[in-house]
Amino acid sequence: MSKKIPIHNIEPGTQKLEVYGQNSQQGNATKTIELYESRKKIYVKKMSGVFQRARSVSLWLLMAAYFSICWISINGQQLLHFDLPARKFYIYGMTFWPQEFVLLSILLIISAYGLFFITTLFGRVWCGYTCPQTAWTLIFMWIEEKTEGSRNQRIKLDEAEFSAKKLFKKTSKHALWMLVAFATGLTFVGYFYPMRELVPDLLTLSLDNSWAIFWIGFFTIATYINAGWLREQICLYMCPYARFQSVMFDADTLVVSYDAKRGESRGSRKRNTDYKAEGLGDCVDCGMCVQVCPTGIDIRDGLQYECIGCALCIDACDSIMEKMEYEKGLISYTTENRLEGKESHILRPKSIAYAALLSIMIGAFAYTLITRIPLGLDVIRDRGALYQLTGMGLLENAYTLKVMNMSDEEQNFTLTVSGIEGLMISTKTDITVHSGEVYTLPTSVEIDPKKMTKSTYDIQFKIQSKDDPELKAESESRFLGSIY
Repeated sequence: MSKKIPIHNIEPGTQKLEVYGQNSQQGNATKTIELYESRKKIYVKKMSGVFQRARSVSLWLLMAAYFSICWISINGQQLLHFDLPARKFYIYGMTFWPQEFVLLSILLIISAYGLFFITTLFGRVWCGYTCPQTAWTLIFMWIEEKTEGSRNQRIKLDEAEFSAKKLFKKTSKHALWMLVAFATGLTFVGYFYPMRELVPDLLTLSLDNSWAIFWIGFFTIATYINAGWLREQICLYMCPYARFQSVMFDADTLVVSYDAKRGESRGSRKRNTDYKAEGLGDCVDCGMCVQVCPTGIDIRDGLQYECIGCALCIDACDSIMEKMEYEKGLISYTTENRLEGKESHILRPKSIAYAALLSIMIGAFAYTLITRIPLGLDVIRDRGALYQLTGMGLLENAYTLKVMNMSDEEQNFTLTVSGIEGLMISTKTDITVHSGEVYTLPTSVEIDPKKMTKSTYDIQFKIQSKDDPELKAESESRFLGSIY
């Protein structure tokens, strides 16, 4: 007789669900799961190890870069400054304008393909080693440990009755949290409002920009709540990356995994005992992998979307294996194929496709950046009339030229047109365009109709800077007329 999955009706309003399954040690078991269970605070145990050190270095370097770059200036200009009122973006010594939005689009595509490529190969290393939420949470947890003590001390403190000592520790922790959160908000605004002006204006209470004050307050509160209170809730419920990562995972993706074949059955034992004879695996069921997990999961239950790939459980398990004089690697970075004893491949169609697309986009971005000219010219032909005859008997077409000076200095330009012998501009050809200005120039182009051998010609408008010979731009349009 075929086995069937038992089905149970859940009445409206009920909040519990009975799940039937098989436990490796208890046999058939029934477990009740709260469907609307309130959040349980996670007390993360401090752990040191190879991956924790690599993770700490990575996150602290990113934090150092975030808080320091806005203070660095080149020739009096902030290294990274998004000047929204002036519509200028100063990025590592280069000035960009909103008209160059295509560069931002390419950069975002590169970031997306880079994330897909890395995830396909190494899982969620972004979350564990470079994610801002992880970085700020690490800082807040470090403060919490310094003010309230170790994991056990924090648990006892929360369970203890109210006292002056408890009040002092809690107040110190939240005060330091708010200080870091304020520095975060201030630094973020410093990338849009010059930092060397923002801080003195704020200290002297002369900052009259209401939007700057609002965003400092907003990011202060957001950082305090996200890194101090929500923490893993951001990763579990708010981050979209956790939801679509499964599309990029396959049997050859390197992820944090527990070797169940080696570890089961679990159980405590003394060191140097013949645990194999007792039917036990290498897992001593100490729970250290759960205690150090920042999202509170048990990696022994298999791959879960809540896992951020931080590898703290690997360091924790390796430390226990070392004490028990067992081989390390019960929990490790590995692939599903390796766990099943199969051959694992780094190069596979999916990873090759992502690598190819990423290379193409990086090449396109580099080419666009290298050949970038801080000058734009758009030509719009007047569609109200195909052409007209002037009083001198010349054929005339009307155009509107838009000249975008994206350099940091005012430029004097000369305008020329070519495409037909004898073609000339009847309006002014010398213009001055300020830095960042989009100059609109209505103009007319004339020619002797006897020189027209066909009714339509492709013509080119060219604009050349008098001050910088390398600064020039061209745009194509059409000249219409009749054959005489």
